[in-house]
Amino acid sequence: MNDAVAAQTDIAFKPLGMLAPSVRLERRADGSILLSSGHAPGTAPRSIPHLLHDRAREFPGRAFLKERDGGDGPWQTLTYDDALRRSENIAQALIARGLGEGDAVLILSANSTEQALLILGCMTAGVAAVPVSPSYSLASQDFGRLRHCADITKPALVFAQTFAPFAPAIAALREAAPGLEAVTVDGSGGTVPLAELWNQAARTEVAERRDTLRGDTVAKILFTSGSTGLPKAVPQTQGMMTGVIAATGGLRAEPRDPAVPVELLDWMPWSHISAGNINFNGIISDAGTLYLDTGRPVPGLFDQTIRNLYDVSPIVFASAPIAYGMLAEALERDARLRASFFRNLVQMAYGGATLSNDLFDRLQVLAIAETGQRIPITTMYGSTETQGITVTHWATERVGMIGLPLPGVTLKLVPNGAKLEVRAKGPTVMPGYIGDAERSAAAFDEEGFYCLGDAVRFLDDSDPAQGLVFDGRVAEDFKLDSGTWVSVGTLRPDVIAACSPFVQDAVIAGQDRGFVAALLWPSAAARDAFAVDGTLDIAALAQTVAARLAAHNRGAGGSSRRVKRFLIVGEPLSVEGGEITDKGYVNQRAVIERRAELVGQALSRSGCRRHHRGRPGVSWTFRGYRLVTINQGMTN
Repeated sequence: MNDAVAAQTDIAFKPLGMLAPSVRLERRADGSILLSSGHAPGTAPRSIPHLLHDRAREFPGRAFLKERDGGDGPWQTLTYDDALRRSENIAQALIARGLGEGDAVLILSANSTEQALLILGCMTAGVAAVPVSPSYSLASQDFGRLRHCADITKPALVFAQTFAPFAPAIAALREAAPGLEAVTVDGSGGTVPLAELWNQAARTEVAERRDTLRGDTVAKILFTSGSTGLPKAVPQTQGMMTGVIAATGGLRAEPRDPAVPVELLDWMPWSHISAGNINFNGIISDAGTLYLDTGRPVPGLFDQTIRNLYDVSPIVFASAPIAYGMLAEALERDARLRASFFRNLVQMAYGGATLSNDLFDRLQVLAIAETGQRIPITTMYGSTETQGITVTHWATERVGMIGLPLPGVTLKLVPNGAKLEVRAKGPTVMPGYIGDAERSAAAFDEEGFYCLGDAVRFLDDSDPAQGLVFDGRVAEDFKLDSGTWVSVGTLRPDVIAACSPFVQDAVIAGQDRGFVAALLWPSAAARDAFAVDGTLDIAALAQTVAARLAAHNRGAGGSSRRVKRFLIVGEPLSVEGGEITDKGYVNQRAVIERRAELVGQALSRSGCRRHHRGRPGVSWTFRGYRLVTINQGMTN
């Protein structure tokens, strides 16, 4: 696969229609660096509800949202005109209930057309929409995180798509707030049907309320993943969200052709900024069409995404790296899917984790074979607290890039050991956490820059315009007993790539030990390739993975880049346990804490039974798991 890419690297990328990189840089005496874009931001819309109003007037009959009836039936269409009318009616119903700025609506269920209308109605009325992960309601035993979210936001109303699955969660919320009104689409269980809200005809006060929206009006409240404790409540102001639209607009070399609507198929949850803010608001800005994907990048559920891609030929495809791994496998074996996927594709985008070089290469081979061109693969970097703050807005051969600051955003890169820690200031950055003055104060430095806790480096120190490369989470990195730092954020994707396509996820361990160990989760491709009578042959998989990692070790360099032991894990990563977000991003710290016994076994052979000896490693079993020590490629 890599040989095929190497032979065709002179093949041009499809044009992105974006400006070339430009950067302003200031080096300070203390070693810190201020970095900003050389491009000016575009014009920011007044608010997201004002933007929807304008698009509905310009393109009333154009499809805004498409969702399959019943999850797998024909596509149902919500036009821009319908979206405006129904969301204004919902706003009227909220206003009639006396709700406005300072009030909140808690949303429990997954993405849907109805949820989109409720969110837009809330924003129009100045009410904060609070979408939380459905796992807080459906995968929890004590509803601890859900109660925490409600305690902070004090919702006046709670919404779920259907009553029955969420009845226990709603009951738990009503224990603390007995009069809490519940709204569902089906209206069962004594809840209010959502149709009752959107059938309430909007009056002039809706437009008047929309015109009171300011940049500091809280449009949404989103919660962080809770990797270091209970989730933090982050206000998403109108100014933060429109700031991203203005910034990305300032990077376009030419405006989009309004006659060609952008089409996007998206599964990622609206309880996170990438889908709920960046993609959702961006589609409205582009007067595009958003297809709601009920598939997920897990075995079995990804089949739905594949079925959708037979129907939808997106102009932009954005997802998490975990989904690209499964997509590449499907594209490589399905010519019909390849033709549909690449038919209109101009750009692929990823975020939240690094895309491996192996995946980049495989996707480009497929693009060249189908279109004769390579497809730019871009990324936007940010957090719940900052929205997007950097973007790779040019075609690049590199993965792991986070690009350059968006117009209007300033990065401060501060020396932290051997790394540069990222801090940010600009219109997209939050004012502070809700209900947590102590953590708000700790989140910003003395100059008002928000501290993200990530590290970056310049691709080329002598040419900053080539962009920044993600250099790991400062809090995830650790030292071996030799004092050598291990950069988890860069080693993890390299391990997955070395084992491709047989490893879906990896967690890196070894703090204060003499070597690096990895916990590995097998992919769907591994379960297919190493199946014996329908069961995964872990011994055969372990032998192949050991050989792959031995080859990786031989070219890796020092001890901080080599994996001496690995453990193949069968139990899936847990959303409820905080090990993985509902976007598919792995929480390294939570996995190590929750699976401390497994990590301990990966770092020590005690309690294990030797299974066999042979090249490229020595293998033991531990409670059904396969632990391997790699001999080849390791030196003292």
